[in-house]
Amino acid sequence: MQITGNHQMARIVRHNDESVREGYIRNGGKEVKLFTSALKAFQCNNRIVMAQRKHLDDFLRGRIIGRLECGRTQLEVSEELGIAQSVISRLWQRFQDDGNVSRCYSTGRPRVTTPNEDRYLAVTAKRNRRSTTSDLSRQLSSATGTTVSRQTVYRRLGHIGLYARRPVRCVLCTATHCRLRLAWSREHALWTPQ
Repeated sequence: MQITGNHQMARIVRHNDESVREGYIRNGGKEVKLFTSALKAFQCNNRIVMAQRKHLDDFLRGRIIGRLECGRTQLEVSEELGIAQSVISRLWQRFQDDGNVSRCYSTGRPRVTTPNEDRYLAVTAKRNRRSTTSDLSRQLSSATGTTVSRQTVYRRLGHIGLYARRPVRCVLCTATHCRLRLAWSREHALWTPQ
């Protein structure tokens, strides 16, 4: 079957859940039914992108795992459900690792250091005030085996209020300097901005 019209706008609207024998595409305003060979050709030629960044619900995850346990390949399940194979592969790997397929709700990247390691950094920094962040990073790595950058150590110490400060170096005033400055200020005390 040949599809006329704008191929780039065509997309799969729904899929039969139980088999890949038939599928539907929207061509212009019409919905066209395709059978296996034409559907696969249409998918390959037009590179249909799966739904972007939509999380799978628990029911769909269970269906995927059930089909994989029945002996179907990841590619077959991917084509049947219209989900990218990489998603199915990751889900199957997670299921094999810990037997769990539910989503872990977390925001952001997980912390490299534990609260105990943060305390270790704080105590070490307070004991030796002159140690640098690179030194502290090396000490933490040798003590716990956790490798962190010096920037991470800087942030962890900043959270508890330890910041690197350099003492200000100023020129010391001698007795002669003090006498000359006092004389200058007395001489110019009555001056105005004009």
